[in-house]
Amino acid sequence: MRTMKGAARNRAKRRVFKRAKGYSKGRNRLWRSVKETLVRAGVYAFRDRRRRRRDFRELWIIRVNAAARERGLRYSEFIHGLNLAKITLNRKTLSEMAIADPTAFDSVVTLVKAALEQAKKK
Repeated sequence: MRTMKGAARNRAKRRVFKRAKGYSKGRNRLWRSVKETLVRAGVYAFRDRRRRRRDFRELWIIRVNAAARERGLRYSEFIHGLNLAKITLNRKTLSEMAIADPTAFDSVVTLVKAALEQAKKK
């Protein structure tokens, strides 16, 4: 007698259908549609996990730029000054600092301006 995959296949299908819960129409009822939808969902999830990092970095740069411009520097000048002053703060930290602790950000800006002046003199 040949072996059948009945119970194992049903278990596997149940797992897949469970992942498709919440999708509408055939996308959570029809086997082929469910498989295609889950593949596509996985691709979107993979892509957008990377996209999220990009979007956050963009947001931090916009915030740092706005805060630096309020203090008389452009973003590119500010970052260049940070490098000259050997200050290793990332953009996320600078963004949080600009929002939550403006006095600390002001002190960073004064160090940056001093470093830029020092570089101009050379």
